[in-house]
Amino acid sequence: MSVNLVKGQKVNLQKSNGNTLRKVVVGLGWDEVQKSGGILGGLFGGAKHNIDCDASAFLCSNGRVTSAADIVYFGNLRHSSGSVQHMGDNLTGAGAGDDEQIVVDLQQVPQNYDKIAFVVNIYQARQRNQHFGMIQNAFIRIVDADNNEELCKYNLSENYNNMTAMIFGEIYRHNGQWKFTAVGQATQDNDIKSLASRFN
Repeated sequence: MSVNLVKGQKVNLQKSNGNTLRKVVVGLGWDEVQKSGGILGGLFGGAKHNIDCDASAFLCSNGRVTSAADIVYFGNLRHSSGSVQHMGDNLTGAGAGDDEQIVVDLQQVPQNYDKIAFVVNIYQARQRNQHFGMIQNAFIRIVDADNNEELCKYNLSENYNNMTAMIFGEIYRHNGQWKFTAVGQATQDNDIKSLASRFN
């Protein structure tokens, strides 16, 4: 049975029967707020571009990103350890369910990494004058990859006007066990590089 999390809540990552998790799918989703209709709305109020959100995973040592190679995103789909894999870029966020997925093999994550942060930024947000206030139904969920069972989900429900990036959540090690925390921290970073600098 999936646990619905609130901001800041932490949960142990384990199978529903209490056994150790082997691999998880981190699903991230969002929908663009419907544009106002009509010809005038299209001329004066509508966005010129679809909102393209990009999900990334930052592998951290002692809470820090120490190398660009530890950022898994649309331009680097697989970590060198093979433990984290991005399943590909979704350019629009259209449709139900996960928009982007990142698979984490918990048993293969090298011991020097103690945290994996999952973030989303809007591609060319400033250039396109877009922000998270134009997005609705954003969420992050953790799924047991062995049986496709959803373990927990965090729905982001705050007002994020003028925010261009988001730290959705983090998987981290604590006393040898993996846990997940719902973060929901919005930022005004314009790209993955500046967002990653928050973990330097």
